[in-house]
Amino acid sequence: MNMIRERKQILCLILTLAVSLTGTGSFAQKLPARKEILSAMTLANSYFMQKWPDTGMPITTNKTRPSNIWTRGVYYEGLMALYHTDPQKQYYDYAVSWAENHKWGLRNGIKTRNADDQCCGQTYIDLYLIDKKEERIHDIKASMDSLVLSPKCSDWTWVDALQMAMPVFAKLGTIYKDDRYFEKMYLMYNHTKTVEGGKGLFNPADGLWWRDKDFVAPYKEPNGQDCYWSRGNGWVFAALVRVLEIMPKNAPHRSEYEQMYLTMAKALLPVQREDGFWNVSLHDASDFGGKELTGTALFTYGMAWGINNGYLNAKTYRPVVSKAWNALVKDCVHTNGFLGWVQGTGKEPKDGQPLSYDKIPDFEDYGLGCFLLAGTELIKLKK
Repeated sequence: MNMIRERKQILCLILTLAVSLTGTGSFAQKLPARKEILSAMTLANSYFMQKWPDTGMPITTNKTRPSNIWTRGVYYEGLMALYHTDPQKQYYDYAVSWAENHKWGLRNGIKTRNADDQCCGQTYIDLYLIDKKEERIHDIKASMDSLVLSPKCSDWTWVDALQMAMPVFAKLGTIYKDDRYFEKMYLMYNHTKTVEGGKGLFNPADGLWWRDKDFVAPYKEPNGQDCYWSRGNGWVFAALVRVLEIMPKNAPHRSEYEQMYLTMAKALLPVQREDGFWNVSLHDASDFGGKELTGTALFTYGMAWGINNGYLNAKTYRPVVSKAWNALVKDCVHTNGFLGWVQGTGKEPKDGQPLSYDKIPDFEDYGLGCFLLAGTELIKLKK
């Protein structure tokens, strides 16, 4: 009888282990409570707001830049997401102060074609939707209108540009019910996907994107694989999510973005690390392999959104995002709110290396923005 009882106990243990294992080969993890997710975001954001009380102060690294550049624009995307989750007046005031300090303008004026300059417009438009003062939307609309009226479609020569500018087109097309914004967005996106660099920056064989023409095959990683930079693919994944979240269900070319989103989600699933992070080089862990916040946060954001909106199977993807978020909070968030393991600006795995828990990147803002986007979407998942 004891032997039978022991065998039953062993069988129960095996079944428990089998149920607990996720598709990535590790134990399933629970997502923290909503208040715990919010607490981590609040801590990280408070650290940044206290460090940067002057929202108009330029950013000085190797040179001085105005603070309406793309790095700060990504932070404010995350802040606005946090504000809509936890509507504290200080968040709204901080964003308005930033915009007012830059006169609701773009770094290089309304004639700029650079997506990095236009990123700030995402927050300007969000603030316009809260308080419809024309000054809030004037410059970003004028800049995007100049692109709509131009026949040129080859401006987005690097994949980061998709996240910086596609949501602006989607917002304007939705606000003004004008398909010209959707059509121009598609033409520019499609050039990046299928033409840029000779054959496009998207590789359908692997379901991932090269960062720019410098990494299109025959360029290879040390292990012989193609170079798929984590954050670069994270920007594309986030761009698709933000566009799909904004544009109407019947908007032109929506099905293309949906299919690309699903393709990328499938490609990203098997390359998650055992500890929950994604390597900076998605197909070569030997090329500066290790923990990295920004790509991981953007993938977490995108997958959580897919679960929340019925695009991804929760049984498959929920353990993935839970493990990723737990890793981000456990290994990156300092007790004062500083975020470690953030890769600095660049375009490939070697940039900003080596990373560490304590290393301060050249820009702290966009890493926080990515973290806030992930957390706010996970809170929706908890609901």
